Amino acid sequence: MNLSIVIPLLNEEESLTELHSWIEKVMLQNNFSYEVIFIDDGSTDTSWDIIERLATQNPNVKGIRFLKNYGKSQALHAGFARAEGDVIITMDADLQDSPEEIPDLYAMVTTGGFDMVSGWKKKRYDSVVFKNLPSKLFNWAARKTSGVYLHDFNCGLKSYKKEVVKTVEVSGEMHRYIPVLAKNAGFNKIGEKVVQHQARKYGSTKFGIERFINGFLDLITIWFLSRFGKRPMHFFGALGVLMFFIGVLSAGYIGINKLYKLAMHEKAILVTDNPWFYIALTTMIIGSQLFLAGFLGEIILRTKNNEERYKISKSL
Repeated sequence: MNLSIVIPLLNEEESLTELHSWIEKVMLQNNFSYEVIFIDDGSTDTSWDIIERLATQNPNVKGIRFLKNYGKSQALHAGFARAEGDVIITMDADLQDSPEEIPDLYAMVTTGGFDMVSGWKKKRYDSVVFKNLPSKLFNWAARKTSGVYLHDFNCGLKSYKKEVVKTVEVSGEMHRYIPVLAKNAGFNKIGEKVVQHQARKYGSTKFGIERFINGFLDLITIWFLSRFGKRPMHFFGALGVLMFFIGVLSAGYIGINKLYKLAMHEKAILVTDNPWFYIALTTMIIGSQLFLAGFLGEIILRTKNNEERYKISKSL
């Protein structure tokens, strides 16, 4: 099978039939063997009824329905697990992603040598203040922290080799960072393609300003995991030792200063009356806790199955 088209959705009853017809037209024009996997992420409208009807009309249509709204990452995870095509295309169900882009995205993976290709909505029809500017800031921060130089991390229109989606684990709110997850997993040939962005035809956006706040928090998480996820002692241990050492030096200075003043017959306060003593003590305690956190992290990693720690590409 050439293509698996994975489409997560939430309350998109007005656009599903039109989107399916559009996809079917493009697939027939290019003679692709394909499947369309709709993942209903807890819709409260008639979206699932429409998916069931489309599946009876077209055997290439498949559907997954969640009991409630779990989020886009979980929807993509379910779709990736179900996908059987050599190339997997993801797109949104609101008709803002054009199926006409699919042949080029497919070709960039199959003949262009890319592991994955991300769409770039260079010209957008969203609100400048509430979506465009926050999106530009978000993408700038993502490029700087991840080392993956894409213009539009959050574009839903992407293409992947089958091996990528079967290797990368998408969880939480990490769907925005699949290119970063792919890079961390060893897939370094990540491309980008300018794609057409269409104004929303039906309904309203499902995302508010909180998605950018969550996006930045997830960015910090993925940055930390990519750098220290396999070696927590390098972060927690080093920081813990540094803080403990600073605490010891501070406590030592306080003690030596007290002894010096006593030797010089100068007035000296009790060590326990010196506020810096408690700062030094707190620093040593926090340093010990950080070191212990890194040590426990290393123990957890070493007791996990080796398959969880790395992926083997080939074996003789």
